[in-house]
Amino acid sequence: MTGFDPVHPPARELLDDCVHCGFCLPTCPTYQLWGEEMDSPRGRIYLMDLAERGEIGLEGPFTEHLDACLGCMACVTACPSGVRYDQLLEATRPQIERNVRRGRADRWFRNAIFSLFPYRRRLRAAAVFGVAYQKSGLPKLLGKVLPARLAAAQGLLPPVRLRDAFAPLPRVVPAQGTKRRRVAMLSGCVQDVFFHQANLATLRVLAAEGCEVLVPRDQGCCGALGLHAGREEHAVTKAKRTIETFGGLDVDAVVVNVAGCGSSMKEYAHLLADDPQWSDRAKAFSAEVQDITEFLAGLEPVARRHPIEAKAAYHDACHLGHAQGIRNEPRTLLRTIPGLEVTDLPDAEICCGSAGIYNLVQPDAAAELGRRKADNIRAVGPDLLVTANPGCLLQIGKQLDGELPMMHPVQLLDLAIRGLGLGG
Repeated sequence: MTGFDPVHPPARELLDDCVHCGFCLPTCPTYQLWGEEMDSPRGRIYLMDLAERGEIGLEGPFTEHLDACLGCMACVTACPSGVRYDQLLEATRPQIERNVRRGRADRWFRNAIFSLFPYRRRLRAAAVFGVAYQKSGLPKLLGKVLPARLAAAQGLLPPVRLRDAFAPLPRVVPAQGTKRRRVAMLSGCVQDVFFHQANLATLRVLAAEGCEVLVPRDQGCCGALGLHAGREEHAVTKAKRTIETFGGLDVDAVVVNVAGCGSSMKEYAHLLADDPQWSDRAKAFSAEVQDITEFLAGLEPVARRHPIEAKAAYHDACHLGHAQGIRNEPRTLLRTIPGLEVTDLPDAEICCGSAGIYNLVQPDAAAELGRRKADNIRAVGPDLLVTANPGCLLQIGKQLDGELPMMHPVQLLDLAIRGLGLGG
């Protein structure tokens, strides 16, 4: 007897790897917030174990405690036994989505998220309404009366320039000087609409470092939001389309400047492992995927960096540091800029509260984690904040409220190469 259906339930051998030592507890954001055992990684693994044995169902407390998990994977980094909590969580969340009927309001809100964010055209239309909404004065009037989730969504709206939201990226960017590499770039969904300047900076830096860049016109969502939220069918569909779009290109790498997207694309081999028509293609594709900082750190710099005299606080995006194990590369890249001081944050391993759609569906916990992260940023007294994920920029930006410039590492590198300084 088991509480899970037979479609890829959490594996018994992975559940048995946990010895309940507690090394994960200091790094778990929700355990730090509430001190509740069932809101720690080992507690959630215990719940999975009970469900796998058929001793508890998935309704009620099981789903509540699993929903409260950010999926930040700090516990994977901390675990001395090598417990693959990431694989356990990504096996469990689809079980919940298939077998637990959520309340009407929760279903509506989650469906609305997945009807909007994975689609650039819809995001662009939403950007038009967002700009009008921000200019109308309604955010101040409605901010205190909206339900918590809608208020959280309103607070995360970034300032958007419609010119950027609708601007197309060039399909081919030639290398400057001697061509050293040929790469393809994922432009992203939220990234391309709301952080278009980060994409342009990525193209300029790659070209300056001798890379020809292809930006496929027909690319779409990579499936990251669905994968991390347990919407397995959504993730599989988007993964196959992404592989079809990029898989046939003659490139040295597929570069990604969004930590959450890169993490998911590197997991395609696991996601499609049981599909005989796609498993080999997925494995080959995942091997080509590199975060932009990972890729650039592996290239000997050729573009001159002009000095930027500033102190930059670097925030490790969870899906870059914990999920992909990329920590040194962004710092190494930033330290190629003369005059730039790169400083780390206190409690750097603790998530900022963004975590895919977490800051929308769990707004109170996300807000508290965001406030803690903002306080830790203020504590080091930086001139700017640098992080490699748009979700983190939105989440932390909400708490800092314009106190500091914030940007992707590649944007700062772009300013240094172009000699523009922080004012550029």
